[in-house]
Amino acid sequence: MVVGIITGTGVMSVFGDSVNVAGYARSSDGADGDEGHFLECARERVLETPFGVVRLFEGLIGGRGVVVVPRHGPGHNVPPHRVPYRALVWVLRKVGVTRAFGVSAVGAVNGAMKPGDLVVADQLVDFTKCRGYTFYEGSPVVHVDMTYPYCPQMRSALIEAASGISLRDRRIYVRGSYFATEGPRYETRDEIRVFRLLGADMVGMTGSPEAVLCREAGICYSLLAVVTNPAAGLSGALLDHKDVTRRVHGASSVIKELLREAVSRVPAGDDSCVCPAPLYRRTFDEYILNSEC
Repeated sequence: MVVGIITGTGVMSVFGDSVNVAGYARSSDGADGDEGHFLECARERVLETPFGVVRLFEGLIGGRGVVVVPRHGPGHNVPPHRVPYRALVWVLRKVGVTRAFGVSAVGAVNGAMKPGDLVVADQLVDFTKCRGYTFYEGSPVVHVDMTYPYCPQMRSALIEAASGISLRDRRIYVRGSYFATEGPRYETRDEIRVFRLLGADMVGMTGSPEAVLCREAGICYSLLAVVTNPAAGLSGALLDHKDVTRRVHGASSVIKELLREAVSRVPAGDDSCVCPAPLYRRTFDEYILNSEC
């Protein structure tokens, strides 16, 4: 079994020299000093998909195969609304991934959540507009169940991993509702007010359609959110992407250690998984992954 990790803003720098290639250099600005390789025996590959070219990094964590896929490309040159989400998920299945973690930076709508805190999302509300939302544009028509958008076993792997490491004065929230917006702009003050009334805990730009596509592809998926700032209008300060990136860098060693530990806690098979994702895997592999059309 291979575990996938889909990374976001500033997160590629977390992985250190093991993936310090092709523009993915680790920045030490604001980081908390942890060095070293995230992946053992790492190598870079570039694969073509029906939805675009994807660059990925393959390696090992504790002897377990891991594939790291960056959303935004080298140098963060792909904005969130242009991320090739279908290509990223397709390529994960192509290399054998059946379980994956996403890592995303978020703004806190919930006033209890502070910059530097971590959240294991348990719900998703989608306000995006112009993205490729499904692999099934024609026959067969597939309606995946998204009642609970994140795999409980993958969520448990993150939560249990957090209990086994030092969070260095950071808090981890074991649930939170992620509201996805289109970007690349940040939200307005009144958008955040509406989101808060609707029950948002955090807001970000990459959480959807990633979770939906993983479900369609039969990949058990969960999201680790890194709080980088209060959402728009909640702090009195204007939002700056440099601050977002700096916050992620500041959490780099904790994210790295948490993901290492979480990978080791991922179950090897699907037998005990109550997530519906495995139910859709055969259909995806037959009609999307291996289709000659």
